[in-house]
Amino acid sequence: MRKLILFLCLALAEGLPLFGQAAKDCFKAMPDSLLPLLTEVNRADFIDFLESGMRAEVTNRFGRKSEMTTMSADYIRIQLTERGTWQMKLLPLNDSVKVVCVVSTAYGPVADSDVYFYTPSWQELDGASFLQLPSKEDFLAIPDSLEDNRIRPALARMDMTLLSAELSAQSDTLTMTFHTPRLLDKETAEVVRPFIRPVRKYVWRDGGYRPVTSL
Repeated sequence: MRKLILFLCLALAEGLPLFGQAAKDCFKAMPDSLLPLLTEVNRADFIDFLESGMRAEVTNRFGRKSEMTTMSADYIRIQLTERGTWQMKLLPLNDSVKVVCVVSTAYGPVADSDVYFYTPSWQELDGASFLQLPSKEDFLAIPDSLEDNRIRPALARMDMTLLSAELSAQSDTLTMTFHTPRLLDKETAEVVRPFIRPVRKYVWRDGGYRPVTSL
């Protein structure tokens, strides 16, 4: 409730229309600083091309190609570069107030995502209020009775948590995939593989992403 009241105050202070907000409207109004690879004209062209039934490909600021591959009333997905994607999703706080979730993913040795939350007028919100990012331990399933002495040193080698996030175009779900094991050497990866549950799913409920306990 505190989250909703704060958001309403922000919305009223900004003169933000709370009804009928669509993903394309938010996207067109996004400040250049939040997606500097694309110009304002690029963003408008994406929408015009898709609404005309054309391939939505533009030349970005670096002279390379970017393509909007999906656009619906509440979801947008863009292939920014060969090694980067950008997604946004409008999510309800109640029947009339929405929050924007943005996922930016870079594909280096493995995929790694950043997740952000904004008002529809692009005021950044505290992400921890809407999603508790999983830790390495959330992807492990190690029986207390396990006596294999190799597993503890092997797990210790996973000293970072690399995650990719995928918003659903069809539902208010978020899927997070754990990629750190892919950076391990082959022998260590074989040791930890039986104890890794690489995917966690979240559903948007009561103004936040809640983990799904069973897939």
